[in-house]
Amino acid sequence: MIKKVLVANRGEIACRIIKTLSRLGIESSVVFSREDEGSLAVEMADKSFLLKDPENKSQEYLDINQIIKIAKQNGIDAVHPGYGFLSENATFAKDIEKNGIKFIGPPAKAIEIMGDKITSKLQAKNCGVSTIPGVDEEILNLTDAQKVVEKIEFPIMVKASAGGGGKGMRVVRSLEELADSFHSAKNEARSSFGDDRIFIEKFVEKPHHIEIQILGDQLGNFIHLGERDCSIQRRNQKIIEECPSPFINDHIRNAMAAQAIELARSVNYFSAGTVEFIVDSQKNFYFLEMNTRLQVEHPVTELTTGVDIVEEMINIASGKKLELKQRDIALKGSALEARIYAEDPSKDFMPSVGRLTRYIPPKEYVSDNKVIRNDTGVFEGSNISYKYDPMISKLCVWTPTREQSIRMLHNALAEFCIDGIKNNLGFLSDVISKSEFKKGEFTTNFLADQYPDGIGDHNLNDEDSGCLAAAGLALSRFSELNKELEEISELDKGDQHIESYSVHLNEMSLTFSWYFKDGLHVITSHEKKEYLVELNSINYAGFTKVKVNSRVMRLWLSKETDGFSIKWNGYQSKLKVFTPFVSKMLDFLPSKRELPSSPILMSPMPGLLVDLDVGVGDKVQLGQRLCTLEAMKMENVLYAERAGKIKQVYRKKGDILSDGDKILEYE
Repeated sequence: MIKKVLVANRGEIACRIIKTLSRLGIESSVVFSREDEGSLAVEMADKSFLLKDPENKSQEYLDINQIIKIAKQNGIDAVHPGYGFLSENATFAKDIEKNGIKFIGPPAKAIEIMGDKITSKLQAKNCGVSTIPGVDEEILNLTDAQKVVEKIEFPIMVKASAGGGGKGMRVVRSLEELADSFHSAKNEARSSFGDDRIFIEKFVEKPHHIEIQILGDQLGNFIHLGERDCSIQRRNQKIIEECPSPFINDHIRNAMAAQAIELARSVNYFSAGTVEFIVDSQKNFYFLEMNTRLQVEHPVTELTTGVDIVEEMINIASGKKLELKQRDIALKGSALEARIYAEDPSKDFMPSVGRLTRYIPPKEYVSDNKVIRNDTGVFEGSNISYKYDPMISKLCVWTPTREQSIRMLHNALAEFCIDGIKNNLGFLSDVISKSEFKKGEFTTNFLADQYPDGIGDHNLNDEDSGCLAAAGLALSRFSELNKELEEISELDKGDQHIESYSVHLNEMSLTFSWYFKDGLHVITSHEKKEYLVELNSINYAGFTKVKVNSRVMRLWLSKETDGFSIKWNGYQSKLKVFTPFVSKMLDFLPSKRELPSSPILMSPMPGLLVDLDVGVGDKVQLGQRLCTLEAMKMENVLYAERAGKIKQVYRKKGDILSDGDKILEYE
C-alpha cells in the first residue's frame, strides 16, 4: 500500500491532490520553486522540498533527476505528476519506476504512444478510430509546413506533438499567418514540455469539443465516466467545461466511449486517461488526442459520478482491481466548471501578474441538491508570477439540472472578488449569460461568434444600469450620513425632504431624486422610474447586500476619496455622486486630449523576451512583428502600432522584462 506520495507539481492541482491524500491518510509531499515558497500547496503538504534552479532557467519543475533524487532521499513510495510539466513525459515515468518508486499514472510505453499526438493518431487509425485529415509526421521546418498546406488547404491547426492545455497550438487561416504561428507553437511547446515537435492537421470549423474520461486497472479492466463538453475555449484552451454535454445523446456517448476504451486497451493502458474528440454538427466524431494524465476539468466528472478520480489513480498505481463496474456509473445532475485566470479579456486575454491584494472566493458548500467547489492554489497575498500558467482557480458547481447549475455558477461568480490583478470573472459571467450558452447551442467558435469585435469591457444594459446607479446613490447617502439604519430612520419623522443627485458610473451619468421613507431609500429617475432601495449596512471586507425593488444585488465595494469602487456581476466602475450643480460644472472641464502614440515601445507585462525581430536602423511598417514576450507559458507577439525607423534597441533576446520596461525606440 502506498504510504508516502510526492506531488511533482504546483498550484491548484497540487492542492487538489493533497486533499485526497490527506483524506486517505497518506503522507503528502510537494516540490516547490523559489517563486512558490510559501504557496498554498507548500502550506497544505505534510512535507515540502525546494527545487534548485542552478542555471536560472526557471525549468525546476521539469528537472527529472532532481525530483527523483528528492523522492529517493525521503523514502517516497509514489509520485503523482498532476497535469502539465512532466505529467506526460514517458522518460519521467520510466525513470520513476526504474528507481523503485510507483508512478501514479499510466505505464511509460502508453504515455510514449498516446501522450504524443503524432503517434497516438497513427495508433487510433490502426484501431479503426475515426481521425482528422492531416499529416501524421513531424513538420521539421517552415518550408515543410508550407508544402503541407498546399495539400490539405486552409484553415489548418499547427499543433505541438507533446503536452496539452492549449500550449503549442495555433489555428492558421492564411499563408501570411503561417510563419508566426509555426515558430510560436514550437517555442511554446519547448518551454512548456521540453519538446518542440510540431505537426499539422485540417482544422474542423465550429465543432463541439467532447472528451471521454476512462479508468483502467493493471488487470485489463476498463470503465468510462461519461463525457465532458469543453467547447468554450480561448486561445485553444478551455475556460468553461460541463458534464454531461448538452449536445450529445446516450448513443453518441456510448459509441465514443467504446472507441476510447478500445484505443486505451490497444496500448495496455491503465490509470485515469481522457480521450478527446471533436464532433461536427451532424454528430460525426473524430479522434483528436489522448491526455495520459489527470485533466484540469476532472472535477465536473467527479461531481456528476461521485467518483474521486485521484483516489482511483492511487488505487490503480497500488495494483488494486477496479471495484467500480460500468453499471455502477450514472451521470447525475449537471456540473459546470469555470476557470478563473489572471488575464485581461479586453486585451486579447493578455496575462496579468502581481499580488492578490484581495482574494475572496465564494464559500464552498455541499448538500444533496447543491455543491459549490473551488479548486485553488492561492490565497490573499499570493503573488501571481509571469513564469507559470495564469489559472488562479477552478470554480465548480453542481445541481440536479443544467438550468439551476448555470444560475448557481452565475451567482458564485458574482460572489467572487479578486483585486490586485486583472481577471476574467466578468467575462465568464457574460459568457454563461448568453442565450446560446443557456440553450446549449455553442461550438468551439463560440467566442468568435459572440464577440466578433473582441471581448471589450463588460457593459450594462439600461435596466441593470438603473438598478446599480440607484443602489450606488443609496450607498452614498448611507455613507455620508454615517449612521446605523435605526438612526437614519429618524429622517422618517420629519417632512419628506427630496434631494436631487447625479450618479456617475464610468462614462455614464444618471440623474435621480432621493428621499428616505419607511426605512427605504426612495429613488426616482429622470424618466420617472422608481427604485425602492433597502440597505442595512456597508461591508468592505465582503460583499454588501442591497435590495433594489425585488432584486437582491451583491456588491463588492472599496472606498475611494470621492466615492466607491464598485464590482457587480463582472462589471467594475468608479461610482461618484454629485449634486446636479456640481455635475453640470463637470461639463465645462476640458476633456482629455488624445496623445500621439509614443515613440517608445514598452513591455505591457513582465515576461521573457524570447524573440527580437528588428534592430537599429530598420524601417518598420504598421502591423509589423517587433518582438515576442513569453509570460505564463504563453507567447505574446507585439506588433508595430506606427510606421518608422528604429532609433535604439534597449533589450536583447533572453532578457527578463518588468512591466513598463523600454524595449525599443523609434526616431
